[in-house]
Amino acid sequence: MSNWEDIEAIKQLKYRYFRFLDSKQWEDLGNCFTEDAVSAYSGGRWAFEGRAAIMEFLSKSLSPTNIVSLHQGHHPEITILDSEHAEGIWYLEDYVITVGGGAPELGADFILHGAGFYHDQYVKVNGEWKFQHTGYERTFEERQDRSKAEGLSVTTRFLGTS
Repeated sequence: MSNWEDIEAIKQLKYRYFRFLDSKQWEDLGNCFTEDAVSAYSGGRWAFEGRAAIMEFLSKSLSPTNIVSLHQGHHPEITILDSEHAEGIWYLEDYVITVGGGAPELGADFILHGAGFYHDQYVKVNGEWKFQHTGYERTFEERQDRSKAEGLSVTTRFLGTS
């Protein structure tokens, strides 16, 4: 596989990560990570060791019943280090909406719009690229208390309101 093919495969991995995250396909998302992967979300505020711990955090914090989200990665800078290791930086933009007490550990219902940079490390396992490390640092995060946004509603198939 050439460097360009590896770079494209890594892009596809990151795109799947965002799609599985927002569509709450936890098993498929878990398959994007190595067993011993580590994460450091929000500058390490939420750091986890091992695929199981990462997936427990993601599946609980992005509950399928009262949180909807949009995560997008832009402008990838991917460096192939050798035939089995690579690293990447991605520009993140995300939008998260909680409904009905969606994230008790984060306070009242809110809308979050933010940006930051993901720093990833990838490893090739049995010919397939996976995350060895992922995490981001914020450049900004804007929150709005949904209880103060009169007339605001959310329609989504994930909340059964489509």
